[in-house]
Amino acid sequence: MADRISSDHSSVQTVRATLAETTTGVRLEVPAENRDQIPVDEVVRVVLDGDELFAMPERQLGGEDVHIPGVYETPDIARDPRQGTDRLSAWRADENVRLGGSVLLDVVEPDFLYGVRSPGQTAFYDAREPPSDSLASIAKDLEEQ
Repeated sequence: MADRISSDHSSVQTVRATLAETTTGVRLEVPAENRDQIPVDEVVRVVLDGDELFAMPERQLGGEDVHIPGVYETPDIARDPRQGTDRLSAWRADENVRLGGSVLLDVVEPDFLYGVRSPGQTAFYDAREPPSDSLASIAKDLEEQ
């Protein structure tokens, strides 16, 4: 069984992101000073309301900032969201987070596991190691076939 850690644990770094409206929903905008903490164009795990989901952060066109355009059920849908439902939009409505407002993005395991929560809320995460590079590359190869 994996250990559980809270969002206020010393090993969890928190980034203040902004919830922005898009033509298709909402996205999380990560400021330039924190862009190195979020991998771009790679699928990562994102915990939203206790559910472990997937996202593919992107770099803004013509800018330094990184954004997370949505959070989805599977890695495949995170890569091609046209076939899925963005859980971030539903979370925003449930949490009553305003557009343009702050959202906390917890870096639980860099380049692997992140958490999204409303300011003032505490979240709990299953702490576990990401797969080794060799296992990750095998899984990626299988997904591409």
